[in-house]
Amino acid sequence: MQRLPIQYIEPVFRPPSEGNSLIIQVTNGCSWNKCTFCDMYTSAPKKFRVRKDAEIIGDLLKVSRAYNGVKRVFLADGDAMVLPTHRLLTILTAIKDLLPSVERVSAYCLPQNLRKKSVADLKLLKDAGLGIVYVGAESGDDLVLQRVNKSETYASTADAVLKINEAGILSSMMILNGLGGKRYSAQHAQNTARLLNECQPDFAATLVVSFPLGMGRFQDGWEGEFEELSQRELFREIEMLIDNTQLTNTIFRSDHASNYLVLKGVLGEDKERLLGEVRTAIINPEKADLREDWQRGL
Repeated sequence: MQRLPIQYIEPVFRPPSEGNSLIIQVTNGCSWNKCTFCDMYTSAPKKFRVRKDAEIIGDLLKVSRAYNGVKRVFLADGDAMVLPTHRLLTILTAIKDLLPSVERVSAYCLPQNLRKKSVADLKLLKDAGLGIVYVGAESGDDLVLQRVNKSETYASTADAVLKINEAGILSSMMILNGLGGKRYSAQHAQNTARLLNECQPDFAATLVVSFPLGMGRFQDGWEGEFEELSQRELFREIEMLIDNTQLTNTIFRSDHASNYLVLKGVLGEDKERLLGEVRTAIINPEKADLREDWQRGL
């Protein structure tokens, strides 16, 4: 795609699968922005603000005049779904009118964004073009979620994803491998699998928790008891997660740049193959196609 005349407030983030999407900033930053594992929106320019409709539609107008082949649009930043339904409908309608070639619109979503949205609201958004929502679940374990100041619970995440599913919007759940550290690794894996089983999302993806800016803020919530998992322990946690899933048709990906081991398949038909690949990495890592540390993006 050619360079477009849009001014972004950087840094800008998007899911790996939205690499070819047009990014339209609906908000700047994240409405919660207190999760201790996340440094995405903590720099000075990322103070949370909902952009005005005129600004957003202005960006869409610029794109429509410069380029007519947009297929997908990602609504940034951290949780565009925080906007009221009527404002999201205004944006989706503008996308449909100004960029008629668009086939799918997507957004990140905090589960709390959907507490005041009904299934009927979400169906309106689906009919207006919202195709997939990426939910940062991180964990299905309430203690782990509390320690990282996520402001969500197993129940709040399940409620949000089940609403999305009922509305006919594709759901993608993101899980953080290693988030519970050594002490809580087992319950993090087991309760996350239980959450996935209840939600039956269309997609599930794992990332490895990492600390490019240091662990100080993160450790505060653990009162110093958090210990990072080794590479082998990360694999054992993924093994436990996959082994405890009872999914029927969830596309599973562990291909984010933070992962040592790339996994791709469908749970459940590929469950045994995926478990075999993880167990090879645990027992014979030299036979697994693992990323070196320098190859990982944190």
